[in-house]
Amino acid sequence: MIQQKQGGFLITKIHHLGGRIFSKKLKEYGIEIGPGQGRIIFALWHEDGIPISELAKRTALGKSTLTDLLDRLVDAGLLVRENHSSDRRVTLIRLTDSARKMQDKYEQVSKEMTDLFYQEFTSDEIDNFEAYLHRLLANLEDVDLK
Repeated sequence: MIQQKQGGFLITKIHHLGGRIFSKKLKEYGIEIGPGQGRIIFALWHEDGIPISELAKRTALGKSTLTDLLDRLVDAGLLVRENHSSDRRVTLIRLTDSARKMQDKYEQVSKEMTDLFYQEFTSDEIDNFEAYLHRLLANLEDVDLK
């Protein structure tokens, strides 16, 4: 019997387990958001007040998933929707002060997760591993764009 490669399976398993641990660590810091919601807020920390279409690109979330997560974040008081000043068809997403205030804690949890992921890895191993991940991502993006 030919042994099947397990890269995709392992990546999925790491993604799910990492997400659970990340959520648990966020709760320890008093942050009650899921990983998908965190991706949205993280993107807005880098550039606030962007259109939903741009946010979808930056988070790699589908529009229906993104809309659902945005609704929850608005209900939680972490985001607001605003009309674009010159184009009423465009809705901008902005952080509230509450979301801005949790950035330091969120970044601390992110650092803890990075440390956990890479414990006992050498610097060269990390560089090689991340180069492989970038190649895998590029392979998938090539297919997704077709």
